[in-house]
Amino acid sequence: MTGFWIFGAALAVLTLVLLLRPLLFSRTAGKVRRKDANISIYKDQLRELDADLASGKLAPADHARSRAELEARLLHDVAQPEADPSAVPGRGARALVLSLALAVPLSAALLYLGVGSPTALTPRADPHNFDAKELAALVERLAARMRDKPDDAEGWKLLGRSYAALGRFPEALDAYAKAAVRKPRDAELLADMADVLATTRSTRLQGEPEKLVLRALEIDPQNLKALALAGTAAFDRKDFDGAVRYWQRMLPLVEAGSEDARQIQGSIAEARSLGGAAPRALNGRVSISKKLAAQASPDDVVFIFARAVQGPPLPLAVKRVRVRDLPLEFALDDSMAMAPGMNLSAHPRVVVGARISKSGQPTAQAGDLQGLSAPVTNDAKGVSVVIDSVVK
Repeated sequence: MTGFWIFGAALAVLTLVLLLRPLLFSRTAGKVRRKDANISIYKDQLRELDADLASGKLAPADHARSRAELEARLLHDVAQPEADPSAVPGRGARALVLSLALAVPLSAALLYLGVGSPTALTPRADPHNFDAKELAALVERLAARMRDKPDDAEGWKLLGRSYAALGRFPEALDAYAKAAVRKPRDAELLADMADVLATTRSTRLQGEPEKLVLRALEIDPQNLKALALAGTAAFDRKDFDGAVRYWQRMLPLVEAGSEDARQIQGSIAEARSLGGAAPRALNGRVSISKKLAAQASPDDVVFIFARAVQGPPLPLAVKRVRVRDLPLEFALDDSMAMAPGMNLSAHPRVVVGARISKSGQPTAQAGDLQGLSAPVTNDAKGVSVVIDSVVK
């Protein structure tokens, strides 16, 4: 049994690789489609399973269980929609929604397998001819199982995602509705249901789909997909300020500097541009303490900067002045970013600092004089920064 669990752990790692591939390569021209790549990986894993069975490393029962689990995980993965790389710029957030759908917790499928009967998915004799038809066959087998176990909410969710991936949207809605009856406070389920419902309507997210999204946010204010859809709904009706507010709430929930973060930042920038909003600015005052004033020369360079409280250490905005300019009223905004995508507006909480550089270089060195503010919002006013310490 120990060997089985070791194999299961390795299988889980391979599955994570399979799930992450679309995030890394879905926007690259000339790459293999995600589903085709996943099917190829599935075949390789299935061959390994069969080889372990033949060599005696796996017992027949463990082989059947692992194979059934692999089928269900593959079905869960291919049930996720693929982003359209040709989407127009105004739909950047929509593409993000589709990529975020890949992050739907695997617990849905795992719980389904745990409470269900995985061995009902019987192994096939030939693993080398797996194609879209067999994917559809897996979906039908799951649908048949749900007719026998109609109270399995997780099974209905998985069936809904599977139907959606096959473009069978009415059936997907029906499955989601059955799941919602059994789990009415499942925010992820409501967001998935809203996404499919919007796909079937000319009005897109307006109306009932948006109501589902807002209900999901009442249940879970940090649900990424619901936030993305709510922002898209606001964007579509030209409520650009509303879109910005929803999408900004997503930024603390994704990894700073990641592709998701860059897509969100791009959508925020587009909404602000279309809405005619002025760049978000942080204002304050920098001064030097009396005890250190004698240690600074009027020509020494002063770097005023803001960096994220949670995120990369690279400054988000930098302003360069001279000691002779102090005390100084300053403003920092996205136009002062040091790297593409590393914008002040993308990080809700920041620390503002000022450093007198004896070498004239932006990197802190021993002997420099500096001061830091407490954490503030990225559009704070009247921030006070006093240069009152020496860099060791």
